Amino acid sequence: MWIPTEHEKYGVVIASFRGTVPYGLSLEIGDTVQILEKCDGWYRGFALKNPNIKGIFPSSYVHLKNACVKNKGQFEMVIPTEDSVITEMTSTLRDWGTMWKQLYVRNEGDLFHRLWHIMNEILDLRRQVLVGHLTHDRMKDVKRHITARLDWGNEQLGLDLVPRKEYAMVDPEDISITELYRLMEHRHRKKDTPVQASSHHLFVQMKSLMCSNLGEELEVIFSLFDSKENRPISERFFLRLNRNGLPKAPDKPERHCSLFVDLGSSELRKDIYITVHIIRIGRMGAGEKKNACSVQYRRPFGCAVLSIADLLTGETKDDLILKVYMCNTESEWYQIHENIIKKLNARYNLTGSNAGLAVSLQLLHGDIEQIRREYSSVFSHGVSITRKLGFSNIIMPGEMRNDLYITIERGEFEKGGKSVARNVEVTMFIVDSSGQTLKDFISFGSGEPPASEYHSFVLYHNNSPRWSELLKLPIPVDKFRGAHIRFEFRHCSTKEKGEKKLFGFSFVPLMQEDGRTLPDGTHELIVHKCEENTNLQDTTRYLKLPFSKGIFLGNNNQAMKATKESFCITSFLCSTKLTQNGDMLDLLKWRTHPDKITGCLSKLKEIDGSEIVKFLQDTLDTLFGILDENSQKYGSKVFDSLVHIINLLQDSKFHHFKPVMDTYIESHFAGALAYRDLIKVLKWYVDRITEAERQEHIQEVLKAQEYIFKYIVQSRRLFSLATGGQNEEEFRCCIQELLMSVRFFLSQESKGSGALSQSQAVFLSSFPAVYSELLKLFDVREVANLVQDTLGSLPTILHVDDSLQAIKLQCIGKTVESQLYTNPDSRYILLPVVLHHLHIHLQEQKDLIMCARILSNVFCLIKKNSSEKSVLEEIDVIVASLLDILLRTILEITSRPQPSSSAMRFQFQDVTGEFVACLLSLLRQMTDRHYQQLLDSFNTKEELRDFLLQIFTVFRILIRPEMFPKDWTVMRLVANNVIITTVLYLSDALRKNFLNENFDYKIWDSYFYLAVIFINQLCLQLEMFTPSKKKKVLEKYGDMRVTMGCEIFSMWQNLGEHKLHFIPALIGPFLEVTLIPQPDLRNVMIPIFHDMMDWEQRRSGNFKQVEAKLIDKLDSLMSEGKGDETYRELFNSIIPLFGPYPSLLKKIERETWRESGVSLIATVTRLMERLLDYRDCMKMGEVDGKKIGCTVSLLNFYKTELNKEEMYIRYIHKLYDLHLKAQNFTEAAYTLLLYDELLEWSDRPLREFLTYPMQTEWQRKEHLHLTIIQNFDRGKCWENGIILCRKIAEQYESYYDYRNLSKMRMMEASLYDKIMDQQRLEPEFFRVGFYGKKFPFFLRNKEFVCRGHDYERLEAFQQRMLNEFPHAIAMQHANQPDETIFQAEAQYLQIYAVTPIPESQEVLQREGVPDNIKSFYKVNHIWKFRYDRPFHKGTKDKENEFKSLWVERTSLYLVQSLPGISRWFEVEKREVVEMSPLENAIEVLENKNQQLKTLISQCQTRQMQNINPLTMCLNGVIDAAVNGGVSRYQEAFFVKEYILSHPEDGEKIARLRELMLEQAQILEFGLAVHEKFVPQDMRPLHKKLVDQFFVMKSSLGIQEFSACMQASPVHFPNGSPRVCRNSAPASVSPDGTRVIPRRSPLSYPAVNRYSSSSLSSQASAEVSNITGQSESSDEVFNMQPSPSTSSLSSTHSASPNVTSSAPSSARASPLLSDKHKHSRENSCLSPRERPCSAIYPTPVEPSQRMLFNHIGDGALPRSDPNLSAPEKAVNPTPSSWSLDSGKEAKNMSDSGKLISPPVPPRPTQTASPARHTTSVSPSPAGRSPLKGSVQSFTPSPVEYHSPGLISNSPVLSGSYSSGISSLSRCSTSETSGFENQVNEQSAPLPVPVPVPVPSYGGEEPVRKESKTPPPYSVYERTLRRPVPLPHSLSIPVTPEPPALPPKPLAARSSHLENGARRTDPGPRPRPLPRKVSQL
Repeated sequence: MWIPTEHEKYGVVIASFRGTVPYGLSLEIGDTVQILEKCDGWYRGFALKNPNIKGIFPSSYVHLKNACVKNKGQFEMVIPTEDSVITEMTSTLRDWGTMWKQLYVRNEGDLFHRLWHIMNEILDLRRQVLVGHLTHDRMKDVKRHITARLDWGNEQLGLDLVPRKEYAMVDPEDISITELYRLMEHRHRKKDTPVQASSHHLFVQMKSLMCSNLGEELEVIFSLFDSKENRPISERFFLRLNRNGLPKAPDKPERHCSLFVDLGSSELRKDIYITVHIIRIGRMGAGEKKNACSVQYRRPFGCAVLSIADLLTGETKDDLILKVYMCNTESEWYQIHENIIKKLNARYNLTGSNAGLAVSLQLLHGDIEQIRREYSSVFSHGVSITRKLGFSNIIMPGEMRNDLYITIERGEFEKGGKSVARNVEVTMFIVDSSGQTLKDFISFGSGEPPASEYHSFVLYHNNSPRWSELLKLPIPVDKFRGAHIRFEFRHCSTKEKGEKKLFGFSFVPLMQEDGRTLPDGTHELIVHKCEENTNLQDTTRYLKLPFSKGIFLGNNNQAMKATKESFCITSFLCSTKLTQNGDMLDLLKWRTHPDKITGCLSKLKEIDGSEIVKFLQDTLDTLFGILDENSQKYGSKVFDSLVHIINLLQDSKFHHFKPVMDTYIESHFAGALAYRDLIKVLKWYVDRITEAERQEHIQEVLKAQEYIFKYIVQSRRLFSLATGGQNEEEFRCCIQELLMSVRFFLSQESKGSGALSQSQAVFLSSFPAVYSELLKLFDVREVANLVQDTLGSLPTILHVDDSLQAIKLQCIGKTVESQLYTNPDSRYILLPVVLHHLHIHLQEQKDLIMCARILSNVFCLIKKNSSEKSVLEEIDVIVASLLDILLRTILEITSRPQPSSSAMRFQFQDVTGEFVACLLSLLRQMTDRHYQQLLDSFNTKEELRDFLLQIFTVFRILIRPEMFPKDWTVMRLVANNVIITTVLYLSDALRKNFLNENFDYKIWDSYFYLAVIFINQLCLQLEMFTPSKKKKVLEKYGDMRVTMGCEIFSMWQNLGEHKLHFIPALIGPFLEVTLIPQPDLRNVMIPIFHDMMDWEQRRSGNFKQVEAKLIDKLDSLMSEGKGDETYRELFNSIIPLFGPYPSLLKKIERETWRESGVSLIATVTRLMERLLDYRDCMKMGEVDGKKIGCTVSLLNFYKTELNKEEMYIRYIHKLYDLHLKAQNFTEAAYTLLLYDELLEWSDRPLREFLTYPMQTEWQRKEHLHLTIIQNFDRGKCWENGIILCRKIAEQYESYYDYRNLSKMRMMEASLYDKIMDQQRLEPEFFRVGFYGKKFPFFLRNKEFVCRGHDYERLEAFQQRMLNEFPHAIAMQHANQPDETIFQAEAQYLQIYAVTPIPESQEVLQREGVPDNIKSFYKVNHIWKFRYDRPFHKGTKDKENEFKSLWVERTSLYLVQSLPGISRWFEVEKREVVEMSPLENAIEVLENKNQQLKTLISQCQTRQMQNINPLTMCLNGVIDAAVNGGVSRYQEAFFVKEYILSHPEDGEKIARLRELMLEQAQILEFGLAVHEKFVPQDMRPLHKKLVDQFFVMKSSLGIQEFSACMQASPVHFPNGSPRVCRNSAPASVSPDGTRVIPRRSPLSYPAVNRYSSSSLSSQASAEVSNITGQSESSDEVFNMQPSPSTSSLSSTHSASPNVTSSAPSSARASPLLSDKHKHSRENSCLSPRERPCSAIYPTPVEPSQRMLFNHIGDGALPRSDPNLSAPEKAVNPTPSSWSLDSGKEAKNMSDSGKLISPPVPPRPTQTASPARHTTSVSPSPAGRSPLKGSVQSFTPSPVEYHSPGLISNSPVLSGSYSSGISSLSRCSTSETSGFENQVNEQSAPLPVPVPVPVPSYGGEEPVRKESKTPPPYSVYERTLRRPVPLPHSLSIPVTPEPPALPPKPLAARSSHLENGARRTDPGPRPRPLPRKVSQL
């Protein structure tokens, strides 16, 4: 039976349980469970992470823990009774665990590992706490470590800051909000700004001295030196090195490591240096022989220095090498470190051995105890401590020191009868009063134990040696009296014996007879001469002698002048026991000299403070002793002395002696009668304040009042104890009188000088310290009343100086912080005074920081839920006094601009935060009664209105995200709880006072706005919290959003007809609320929209306003990432809501209302679908097709369905940015064009919008045009750029802006050049089907055609799509999917390549148009795409499968042409057509013929690297024809059965026959070209191909083409067709112009008559003529037209850089042939400079080229009837072959490297017959007969790429040709060297103007302009129309220079009237109605 548990309530799962039993609860290890019932080894309960699911689990799987139960019963809550730090650790580690794994997933490896280590550390520390074996201090330490790590981890993971008190988490409900704020602020500031340490320490470790020739032991002395004051500031660190330069005692770290302690922050500056002096111990001279002298001397070796500033940057300097220097002369040794610091290079140099000192240095910060904790390893190993010289900055009581510092300065000695100076060594001893030498009291420095004697270093041959060696003598006080120091001087001989001979001594006593010690300073001692054997052990013999030169007077002076020898030392005593001050001694011995008491008391102020504090207790005893002795006489003197000592302790140096004085007062003070005198003197001073002229002394007295009162109180207590409380009333009266005097003096106003106010300030600053003393003697209420009266007497006039105001406030602050204020009784008395002063300051907005602090303290004492009567009364007082001013203050502060400096900004935030915390504290304490009283206190509605507006505004400010730091969630939740409580109270007031006739829009609007931003706060979005955090928040506060939502709904319902005021203004805010994914909140809010529609419908008959606002807001909110899928469904559910409210709809026709409502909801839902897709796509990282497609879908929706112009334009620019990011420049241009089309060329002003400034419509359109042109240029869509160039040029021309017109024309020209010069890859196109419900809405079950990237093949595209849709499944067939795929909950992708079908074939079919131009029309402006699938219909003939081979052709039509605003567009329509076998055969042959022509052309123009493609193609066709191939077509379609059974196919059969004949002709010429180029090793294959070709011809029934020739009306002048030796076949034309119908029969004049045996020799000769003359690679293989011959033209030739006939995968290969690359590189070379090789034959000179033209012209018949016979005749003059004429022409052509200017179009002119002749020669380029007007161009090996300037080639004689400037086609790079200019630049470039190719039609001699097709109009994307032609451009061919251009408009009109006119499209309908939006 299940029994409810009594004690087993809480446990932790120690083994995972799967819960496989019935009602089993699955648990994971580590879960915490709450147990409800138990039964036979089983528990029933739930896991705390999911309390809704209850179940059973084995009791053995759970470890029970102690817990206490709240609310026993059904809703009981279990709280574990463990240490709060443990609880926090456990829950934090659980939260971290999840996030830690996420770090791994997000690849944040560094934080992942650091957090892992921290978690392990916390677990270890947790274990220690749980075991419970720690001492109290260790436990505190562990908890400190734990909380520090928890805070670090929370900060790194972006979790909340946890408020803590004593390492335990604080419940915000248990403390006041001001206290909570302070805790948070303290932790935040601690985190942000590390506290600057005031104490610093330098750690020094000596590693070694690196030196090449040591061999002697060394002493190294470190010290710190102040170069500013030229003195050492620390003691010395002394260590010894062995002969190898290593420390002598490596096993004792304290011997080679030292810590220089107690450096102040002022000493961390660059003029403080670490100095290192090195002394060697050995022979006198460093180079002396080893046996020269056995005695060891201390001799200078070297010195090194380092500025301490070098350590401030890096903190640690390991293995630092310091350079060691030596002085040039030994006498400078004493100041070598100064010379090195000052860089006096002449006085020192590097030591001869180039020594280096290896040391390790580190600066440590913090007090010494902290350093001991943090660097315990340093101290545990051992380190010597090196102190600062003298006392540290702060002297600690109890510090025992008695150190005498002696510096051996210098000596002056006589030669002593020697020829050279002495080598003097000083030996020092300390001798006590009994004449015994004191042992071990001479310290050379830390690191070395003290010694009994000291030997100075020896300076060689120096009678005035200077040592400057510092020694410390730590002599005990008891040994000090009677002791003296003796110095012995010896000469050190350098002879073999090395004797040290004594020649003199000096001495100095340590203490004078009167008990004073040796005074600090320099002492010049007398050198007493003596002999070597003098016995100095008997001190009595010399102690009577004078010791110092400074103390002799009278007769002795004469005796002293005789001796010149002297010895100087400097002494400095640092003692806490001995004094050098006689006045101090006199005061302490006052009883022996009573007459000197007055003098001693006066001199006390002159005695150094450190001397007084050393003898503090003795001094105080002395003073009170004197007072007891004679209070009348010495009362005021003693009082002044006491004041002096008290104020001395205020100094920071002696601050730590205050406890010493406190201890003295408590334990040692015995002046029971002193209080009377003290009160009397104090009152006397206070009474004199108002009259006194000088107030300095009075201020000193007032400053000391705290301790004076302490003495008074203690004295009175002693008196009461002694007398049993006598004279109590008298004492009270004295105190009352004293305070009366104080009140009088405080109430005085300062007139004139500020001395009085200064005294008042001094009194106020120290007065609060007196309260605690008064409390020792008086009742709390008495003291409170005294204080209230005193503070109340302060003048409240505000014009008194600000400093006094601030001090007054500080006094109030200290009062609030005092012990007196904590008592509720006294608090109620003091509160009105405190509030009065606060109110005054807040009103003036002065001293806000102090006000905030006082208020915080006031509220800290008022705990939450304290319902005591006193607290409620206090709140009453505060609300009445401060609430209004507090609100105004917060508004004032937050409206100020934030200060720029970071320190000021911190202060600013602190003040704001503190005031906010105070306001929240006050509101939290207010009860119903307080609110009621507050609302009743307003006399008028206006006052109430102002108050409500003010408080709502303040609440809006409090809700701002920047109000508190982002990790202060605890504080935000508390604030929100207070706000919502207050709002609920105030909403009643709103309803009662501001509805119906008193309705006030502003206040209601403010209310709703506050409610909305409250709900939208980030800190209330519980969905974003971790489960544990969400649970805690819900338990403590519930979901505050729902509460506020219900309040909004309730208030909205109360509005009634006033709702109309808020439509449509509140639609946006309310919509924002409904987007929060909280079902309850949504259910409450969404009906409000229904209500809004209803009211709007009543008012205006529709709800257009609601709709517009709804859509605008929805867009902006979705863009911010709000809303979700369920929201759309929820919104959709409003549709049924139109039924259930008949009451709302009574007055309205139900149908209308419902239909429009449903329509709106449907529109909004569809918009939401797109917006959600857009939002989801935008969350992804890189730009991909999905984002672009989504944006396009949304953009179209705004344009077509919603007609929202501004939104539409915004999304145009978003799409544009996406394209730029993805480098889709063409698409970016098309996108921007959408905006451009909305604008007109007008001067209408436009407002600032997006990134556009305020400007006119014309300027914006111009800017857009230029940007679009730039993008078309970068996207290599130059044809579109040209059209826009023309449009903008028209505008410039109409405004006569010739400067910009010129630039635009040059830009246009540059684009033409790029078309001809630059390589463009033809993209592949792919059809993509997106099937299945899992795709985004805009893709779902739709098919698209996508334009691939450059070089992207099907496999790469497929992979890219699968990467974009990682969950998609690729379909492996091309069939249309069925319905099951459409409806599947999955993603299916169907991808295959499709072929673009250009809309206009005109350009592509026209002969002579370069492939560079054609390539554009093949892949641009494409609406239609094709996909072919072959299949067999009927029975398949195994012998001939062509009979039944059908093709299923699928045509796809897009909604827009590609390229466009996206790389993909949806398929609008698909058509499936089946092609019969015959139609298929015709198409196959047409394609093959086209491929052959292209390859032959490429081979001729040497565009191929090798001939293999042509070989393979020829082999494929001929071999197939022999072995089947074409003959199979004959068998299938030319047989009688087929013709009879398919009479309708007659034309098609004829067409097939024609194509077969054409193929034969092409193959024959192809073989001729092949023979010319075929390599030797492939000759056999060629021979085989020729033989097979004749077999093929015979199989086709073709023998010769003579029949075709006979039909031709062409006649040859010599009677037979003859080909000139140097000319090419007539089928090759220089300009590739085709002028005959396309399907005319093709003939090969002359060539075709040869038999197969003669074919190879004859044809190859002819081909050699062609190829040998074609130096420039721009000749194209074309057939020259004649009435009887058909040209073999390349209608489908690709760009010269791309082999179009290659298979799809190879077609867009980026690689140019090596030859071609090389030719590109050489394109800028002049003909003379170009390499001549097999690849580049020697360039033919221009005259020679012209002659080829002549010969060619002569070789062919003239068909022009208008030419006369002489003109038709040919004169192949031999002289025309002369080299001279060639050179002459070449010279002319070389000079022609200038660019021809653009020439305006001219009407057609009649010219000489020579201009009408058709050029049929294979010349490299047509020549223009212009003379002088256009400079000639240098020919180039890559001329085929350039837009040619082509004219007819006239028949010229040799002499005439040499005088004409030849105009060859030329690329920009050849002529102008502009190739370096980057094509992205939009600046126009000067480039040659393209000229159309002239052509002839029929027999007409009239010259016409060529209709070169233009790029299609970029404005024609949406309407399918014929492609318009641009204006033709022509170059006039008159010999005269070009005429000046006509005026723009005239020129334009005449241009338009020209024969070949551009057919401009009609005005395009505007896609959107123009609005007033002025975008």
